[in-house]
Formats: sequence, C-alpha cells, structure tokens
Amino acid sequence: MKTVETLNAPSAIGPYSQAKICGNLVYCSGQIPVDPATSAIDGKTVTEQTRRACLNVAALLKAAGTSIENTVKTTCFLSDIADFAEFNAEYEKHFTSKPARSCVAVKDIPKGALVEIEVIAEL
Repeated sequence: MKTVETLNAPSAIGPYSQAKICGNLVYCSGQIPVDPATSAIDGKTVTEQTRRACLNVAALLKAAGTSIENTVKTTCFLSDIADFAEFNAEYEKHFTSKPARSCVAVKDIPKGALVEIEVIAEL
C-alpha cells in the first residue's frame, strides 16, 4: 500500500491520508471545497464549491498517477439535499465518465462546506 500526498489538494485536517493506493485502485479521502493555497473554503454557492471539490479530486488523482476519467465510484455528501440539482449540474461537467455514485445529505461537513466528494479510481 502506498500513501499519496500533494500540495495541489487540501492537506488532511485530521489523522488520515489524502489518498491510499492499494493494488490497482486509489482510495481518496473526501475532498471539500478548500483552496489548497489558502486553506479557506472556495466559493459560497453549491456550484462554486462543487467545482472546487472536483478540482481537488482531479489534483489528488493526478498525484496518484491517474485521472478523474478513471473514477470508478464516488460518494457525495451535501449539507442540504435541496441542492441536489445544482450539485449535479456542476458535477456532470467533471465526472464525464459517469462513475457509480452515492449522494446523500448529511447534518454537517467539515469547515461548514456545502459539499464533499470522495472517490475510488483505477490506476
């Protein structure tokens, strides 16, 4: 197993890795819409925050040696399920390969984010 680390995605804010490679798969920790340069939430709307979370996922997958196109499964967390349509409109611009997905609303997301996306991708 190998640990993936990059400065192009937010640092872990707890006792976990940004991603792990096991076999031919990359398991990425949930990416919230934090700008890795400032460590601040990037965007106020669900669209803006989804875009940043997707960019963070893409950067993490690139550091692992793969790309967002090789995503097998995503798990998406929204702070409000009423944002589902707005989230989908931005999400589909990034995950064009249409990976398997779960999307749920949760009570809270770290740093007060509106969205979090975790992925499993093939190398």
